[in-house]
Amino acid sequence: MSSGPRSILLFSVLLLTLSAAAFGLSRLYTPERTVDLTPPTSYVAAPVPSQADPGSAVRRTQLVDEGWLRRTSRATGIPWPALRAYADAQLSGVGGCDVGWTTLAGIGWIESQHGTLGGRTIDAEGRSSSAILGPALDGSGDFAAIRSTAASRAWHGDATWEHAVGPMQFLRSSWEPWAADGDRDGTIDPHDLDDAAATAARYLCAGGRDLAGGEGWASAVLSYNHSDEYVAAVHAAASTYAERAAGRRAG
Repeated sequence: MSSGPRSILLFSVLLLTLSAAAFGLSRLYTPERTVDLTPPTSYVAAPVPSQADPGSAVRRTQLVDEGWLRRTSRATGIPWPALRAYADAQLSGVGGCDVGWTTLAGIGWIESQHGTLGGRTIDAEGRSSSAILGPALDGSGDFAAIRSTAASRAWHGDATWEHAVGPMQFLRSSWEPWAADGDRDGTIDPHDLDDAAATAARYLCAGGRDLAGGEGWASAVLSYNHSDEYVAAVHAAASTYAERAAGRRAG
């Protein structure tokens, strides 16, 4: 990217620091339930193209403006295929509520660093260079104990314990009711970030949630991972992306 690897590296370090701080503060004060976080709605809205360019190499299903996508990718450090997935999920209205691209990006960062966890890269189609598999949910440490099923085994190969998969870390049981074809290619795949972001939008909006207010936003993110620390970390990342996209320094 033209902004250079150094600025992206520095921003990644900043996000990791913010996320760690959010987790630490949450443990210090341990609120009974996080319901008062203001959603990061001050993001620069993702625009649709003003007109179709018949000579453009942009894939036909993309909803977000290409110029905005490239500029905002440079400003935020989000790989452009991941940012496209988050922005298109917002613009498509697939969730049925006002879920911003920054919220999806906050979750995508915490779950898998936008599909680049562990040195992976993400290609133009929104797929990581190798599959992302979450730890076994075997009841150890802070993990719940969830047995795998015949269907979920086909995803992760563990005959005993469940695992979350893909860049947005879905369990099969939470994927199937909300699965969406984000890139409209006829295939719905949790390892495709376009599909995973669209599915996350549907999941967050489920049950008529209103993400425009602090309590509704926090409740939606809490449903994704039942942890106040997680909500605080997503909020910190999403707010940082909003600030960077708007051309302001976070914090």
